Formats: sequence, structure tokens, C-alpha cells
Amino acid sequence: MALSRAFRNSIKYEQRAVPLVVNGDMAVAQRSDSVTGLGDGDEGYVTVDRMRHTITAGAGRFTSKQTAITDLPGFSEALELDCTTADTSIAADEVFHIDYRIEGQDAQHFKKGHSDADYITVGFYAKADAAITYTAGFIDTDNSRHIRQQFTTATSFTHHVLAFPGDTTGKLTDDNAESLRFRITLHGGSNFTSGTLATAWESTTNANTHVGGGSFFASTDRSLFITGLQIEKGQYTSETMPPFQYESYDSNLKRCKRYFEECAGTGTGALIGQGFLSDGSSRAASMISFNEKRATPTVTSSAAGTFTASQGVQAGGAATGFIVKAWSGSSGANSGGEAGLCHVHLDTSGHSSMTDGQMCRIAQTSSTTASITCESEL
Repeated sequence: MALSRAFRNSIKYEQRAVPLVVNGDMAVAQRSDSVTGLGDGDEGYVTVDRMRHTITAGAGRFTSKQTAITDLPGFSEALELDCTTADTSIAADEVFHIDYRIEGQDAQHFKKGHSDADYITVGFYAKADAAITYTAGFIDTDNSRHIRQQFTTATSFTHHVLAFPGDTTGKLTDDNAESLRFRITLHGGSNFTSGTLATAWESTTNANTHVGGGSFFASTDRSLFITGLQIEKGQYTSETMPPFQYESYDSNLKRCKRYFEECAGTGTGALIGQGFLSDGSSRAASMISFNEKRATPTVTSSAAGTFTASQGVQAGGAATGFIVKAWSGSSGANSGGEAGLCHVHLDTSGHSSMTDGQMCRIAQTSSTTASITCESEL
């Protein structure tokens, strides 16, 4: 029997001031909105921010993309996965997961490892090409424990709400490293299906991960859309689940940039940063500001020739070398830290038209995209 509106309105939720899940509405995709030909070994964050692909999949190939949707009120984007090459000869070690990873300091309110550990309930909307059974659950990466459930897709968006009992074994470390992982499994070989599904918390056992689950790579007809991901403290059903907490795009994007951010030019001569000339007009140095990161990030850049330095109307030409000298969190060129400035050097040897010791601009050359990325993902 459906709950009355009055009863639903009387339910007291224990939601956080901001949602635990960052980008649960799949609105941000900084890296790309579509990547094709993904498969064996193509792990990591590919399209939609904070949604990680973990895969060992033999011949199976797929496309991952952020896609616009119009058939789910309240949501405009979803993570879409489409099988492009089937794999029906499944090796024992094959597996395909979609992960959402959580810092330990953000999961303390679940009281995991304590005698009064709380339920953890996850909700998400999914749509597929057919009714397919997949599995989902949590992994405690600090203590090597996990718990799983099955869910079955439909050809229209369905709200899946999965409640997992609290675990009184194994406390989560209170720091900025990964402690808790929500994982949806879409494909698995016998190494992941030959046991008994871990419907209660237990030591992580691969064989108990995807028991009874189907394969995303069974056919090139396979597709899956996911959006509206939320993780809540407490035990809920589809009728009592707290409402999805929306954030402004600006707030959502800023939270995503804790883990990944790109500074990129958007056209010929687009400004990347400002700095100064040193070493006899042969080197331009710049401090480029980024948002605070989870931890000291890995900094990478496009090729040196995509950058140029200039002063006033004096063009410097394409750089011949590019060095990310340090990620500076406080003072000193080589200091470490999570927040602050990316200290970069351009080799501009031969740019005699520029004056040593004066300010210069660092920009993108021609129409080639110049970029600097800072990544501090879990």
C-alpha cells in the first residue's frame, strides 16, 4: 500500500547539509562527454566526473558518455554505457565495475565498526535495454570487507533503493584517502560468480561479488543509463528514501574540482596564465591558480608547442619546452600541499624580442588546445 503524502511529509530524514555523493545528477563531465572503444584495461575516470570505470573484459568494448535525458522528471543528464562489441566467451578473471569512491573523513557518520553502526542506503535511477540482473554493494577498503545485493533493470527509468545493514566490524580511517566504495558490477567471470552472494558484511571475497548477475557484454543491444545517485545514513525503502539533494551547477563543479581540474585555452591566443621572464629572456615562469585538491595532485600538460609567451605587442612564438616545476601549497617553489598554485616554467629560448625580468602572458598558440590538468582522484 502506498504511503500517504501526509505520512511521507512526516518522515524525519538525517541528510547532510550537502549530499555525500558529488555529481550524483551526472551534470559535470570535465574530461569528455563521450569516449568510444573502451575495454580491457581502460580503467579510471573517463567521462562523467566521480564515476570510475574498473574493467578487465576480454573482447568486450563499450562507449561511455554523458547524455541528455528527457524521460525522468528532475534530471537532465545521465551516465550512458553502450556495448559496442559483445563478449560471450567470458574468461574467469573478466569483470566490469562502475565505482563511486568515498573519503574516510566523509563516511564517519555511518559509525562503521561500532556497536551501533548505522544502515547505509543507496538510491539511483537506472534504465536499460532489457530486464537484466546486475549486482551492487559497498566495499570497506580499509578493512577488506564487502556486502552485495542484486537489482534488476527495466526499459524505463526505475528508482532502485538498496539498504545495507551496518557493519560492527572494522572502523573507517578518518582521513582524505579512500575508505568506502560503492560498486555496481555489470559483468563477471567465474572468479566473481562462483561463490555465494555476500548479502551480509564479510571479508572481501571475489567469488561472492556478482553471483546471479548478468553480463553487460552479452549483446551489442546492451545499454545502461544511471543518474540520481545518492547515499544516505539510515534504512530506507523506495517510498521512504529522502529526496535527492540538488546542488547548483557551480557548487557541483567546484566539488568535482577537488579531484580533477583542467586549465585549458578556448581559442587562438587564449590566456592560460601570467608570469615573468627570467634567465636571459629564455624562460617564462607562471603560477597558475587551481582549486584546493584532495591531496597533492599529479600535474600534466599538453605539448610545449601548444603554449606561447609574449609581452605587450611582442610575440614570443611557440615554446620549445614546458616544465611543471612544482605544486606549491604555501611558500617556496617546491613546497607540497593540496591547495595553492601550479608553478610552471616555459622554455622560450630564442625569444629575443622580450625583456628579461618583466611580466609576460602565457597563452595558447594558434588553434591548438593548450591545457594543464591537476588530478587527485581516489
